Amino acid sequence: LIAKYEAIKKATVNLLLQPKAEWGKIRFGEVVDISRGGSPRPIQDYITSEVDGINWIKIGDVSVDAKYIEQTEERIKPTGVAMSRQVKAGDFILSNSMSFGRPYILKIDGCIHDGWLAIQNYQNTFDVDYLYYLLGSDMVFAQYIENAAGSSVKNLNKDIVAKITLPSPPLLEQRKIAKKITVIDTVLNNYKKQLDKAQKLKQGMMSYFFG
Repeated sequence: LIAKYEAIKKATVNLLLQPKAEWGKIRFGEVVDISRGGSPRPIQDYITSEVDGINWIKIGDVSVDAKYIEQTEERIKPTGVAMSRQVKAGDFILSNSMSFGRPYILKIDGCIHDGWLAIQNYQNTFDVDYLYYLLGSDMVFAQYIENAAGSSVKNLNKDIVAKITLPSPPLLEQRKIAKKITVIDTVLNNYKKQLDKAQKLKQGMMSYFFG
């Protein structure tokens, strides 16, 4: 069922996001702010457990399938903020190396290191859920690869992301598209939760019966 709905979701995303002549296209870097993260160094000197610490957002804080980033394991001292990049709840961040180009939506404020790119001030042009599905689509990933052609390292930078061109239907249309994909996403995520629960139950039973 998971494999089935993953295939349905992929086909639906590719179909609904297919550009239409009446929508037009826009260059991403012209309508949003894109910036790279930064890290205070040595980072160990800036990690803190104090209540005034700022969320320090790392790749390890999210799973590959996650849509949102809601918490972090570590925080940095306020003095480290100037050497990093501050992001706010509602901003997007893209992984620029490990999970190449994977988008996440922030539910928290914090700071990001140079393994992330921040996408900010998109709200006048894009619906948040529409942009999430768009940035995770085959269409966008193919442009990343094309724009990075000739590079010996498979990672993203600000210029590569800024160059992509995206379909830009009216915001109302964007919300309708996102809603249809979200329905499928919800079913898919429910099946994944059921599988995770069953796997944990099996693991517990195996430990109980076989030690």
